[in-house]
Amino acid sequence: MARFLYSVLFYLLTPLILIRLLWRSARAPAYRRRWPERFGFVPTIDQDQTTKTIWVHSVSLGETLASVPMVRRLQQRYPESQLVVTTMTPTGSACVKNSFGDTVYHVYAPYDLPCAVNRFLRRVRPNLLIIMETELWPNLIHGCADHNIPIVLANARLSAKSARGYRRFAALTRPMLQRINHVAVQHEEDGNRFLALGLPTSQLLVTGNIKFDLTLDEPLRTRAAQLRVEWQAGCRRPVLLVASTHRGEDDILLDAFERIYQHFPSLLLVLVPRHPERFDDVTQRCLTRGLNTVRRSEGKSPAMTDQVLLGDTMGELLVFFGACDIAFVGGSLVPTGGHNLIEPAAWQVPVLSGPHLFNFADVSRLLLEAGGMAICKDAQAIADTVVGLLGDPAAAARMGGAAKIVAEKNRGALERLLAVIERQPW
Repeated sequence: MARFLYSVLFYLLTPLILIRLLWRSARAPAYRRRWPERFGFVPTIDQDQTTKTIWVHSVSLGETLASVPMVRRLQQRYPESQLVVTTMTPTGSACVKNSFGDTVYHVYAPYDLPCAVNRFLRRVRPNLLIIMETELWPNLIHGCADHNIPIVLANARLSAKSARGYRRFAALTRPMLQRINHVAVQHEEDGNRFLALGLPTSQLLVTGNIKFDLTLDEPLRTRAAQLRVEWQAGCRRPVLLVASTHRGEDDILLDAFERIYQHFPSLLLVLVPRHPERFDDVTQRCLTRGLNTVRRSEGKSPAMTDQVLLGDTMGELLVFFGACDIAFVGGSLVPTGGHNLIEPAAWQVPVLSGPHLFNFADVSRLLLEAGGMAICKDAQAIADTVVGLLGDPAAAARMGGAAKIVAEKNRGALERLLAVIERQPW
């Protein structure tokens, strides 16, 4: 009965959901495209009876980036299988296309309407569903379970805040969790929250965070070294990378930059907004302050007279971390929960962040305990920390080295997750 009422409410709210897509498309036109896919109207996969289909669902950019190494390993391990990768956002979709091209079948995932889910399942016919992190939808999970499609929740995390939200809808949450074959969580605390919501103990596995298993191969390191030379414009100018900022953070960070600039006038700020629809707005904020600003998409290297480089391209953030001296990771000065702290740590870069880190609570704890990270609550704290690190290269090196040790020590989750997938009856 609870799922029936949920479905009725979802149908009633669908017009509002579409209106919201139109509203978002005013800033990001991609949101008004490919609507039929969201209702399960996707091309039918043409496959014979022996071909297996693995469906990987990652809602947005962060989950999609985390899934890339896993999907590549699945392609290597199951070369005869069809890989289907779905997302819900244009940024996630762009990441899939940039990472895999035509080697995977990519569409948007269906809305959690019974008709859309069933239509999608008929056309795609997956043999296994892997859901990244915590994208739980009652009708999707019910539909897969009814079709005997094993479900793995991979790299799962569940904050205390999210657990409280799921607890309010226990009549939906408990039966949904009981129909998932295995939940592979990042940390024991995440697992305990899933158990409290009704997940059977036999279906829980602690595998770790696969984001630690990123590969910084030689071509990537070469690109980062080349980029660093370009950014330094023929001298040893310091580079501060501010990554994945959200609305409400840019002015704080630009305030901090202007204070740091008084001590280090050759400093280059590389500012990367999280969402493409904000590129123009953030550029204008820089120009309004009188900062000489160049955009990455213009294809030219910043000159010594340029103070800000706006990162307005997709898929380059990992290499950016390898070309900077200090990295501030956004989504943390506002209550978004933070973004990937592991990537700068893997590059041996000192990691700075705001205080809102509930999406990366365990990673931030490890980095803080090791001395590889600092939390800055406002512009003055950011400025003081950056000035201190730039003025003391030995301290910056120690901090970056400590961050790298954390990144190295926590590898191995991907192999454990692949072992879980291997065990599924598909």
